[in-house]
Amino acid sequence: MPNQLAAIEQAQSTLIDLSIKFGPRIVVAILILAGGFYAGRWIGTVVDRWLGKIRLEPPVQSLLVRIVRLMILGISLIMALQNLGVDLLPLIAGLSVAGAGVALAMQGVLGNIAAGLTIVFTRPFRVGEYISIVGIEGQVEAINLFSTKISHTDHSEIIVPNRKIVGEILHNYGQIRQLDMGIAIAKASDLKRALTAIDEVVKANPRVLREPVAFIGVMTLTVTSIGIAIKPWVKIPDYGSACDEINRAIVEKICADGIDYPPSERKIHIINT
Repeated sequence: MPNQLAAIEQAQSTLIDLSIKFGPRIVVAILILAGGFYAGRWIGTVVDRWLGKIRLEPPVQSLLVRIVRLMILGISLIMALQNLGVDLLPLIAGLSVAGAGVALAMQGVLGNIAAGLTIVFTRPFRVGEYISIVGIEGQVEAINLFSTKISHTDHSEIIVPNRKIVGEILHNYGQIRQLDMGIAIAKASDLKRALTAIDEVVKANPRVLREPVAFIGVMTLTVTSIGIAIKPWVKIPDYGSACDEINRAIVEKICADGIDYPPSERKIHIINT
């Protein structure tokens, strides 16, 4: 019985000593963690507002805000552990080795993230713009950290890894495109009348933009024909429909005005001498 009492007294004494020694440190560590948590929330809100002003994609913006909050919470955790007297060097060394292994195993993923951040901050294109890159083209539907989603004109979706975009030659059409059409008329036809007729057709189409001004002019000359280029500007969704409508209207207009197409064959006369 006396031995049990002595053991209890010794345990109580040990607990008191530990409380005196580590109690204040534990309280300070808890306060540091609490302060880091609330500081992370506040700074995250500030960063979220700032990122909102530069119009980032919502998923990317949310992820970046979360990363900022985790970084602040991680710093507060390190400070709390240091306050408790924990030796962080072995922990840091272990995390470094583990991080190197994870980085080697996820080179492609990390490359996509780095490329995604490059796209987000340099903004070579935005959602809603029409781009052509790495052999494909379409309208940008979403920009994420790992990939970019592009909708094709055939209503299919193309997912392009971001690392395939950064460093490539990119053609950004923006919100509008220029139609590249043309027609050949017979060299004997009235050129001025043909240009006027085509200009009237283009201006009458409601899909054609008034600015930038459409280009209509002579581009090629051959022995029997005159090639006229027709290049109006339209919005991206109207590209295919406008091309069809303008071509149909031009065919009807030049036929109605009596403008001839170039002859499809040549007649060769052989004269015996």
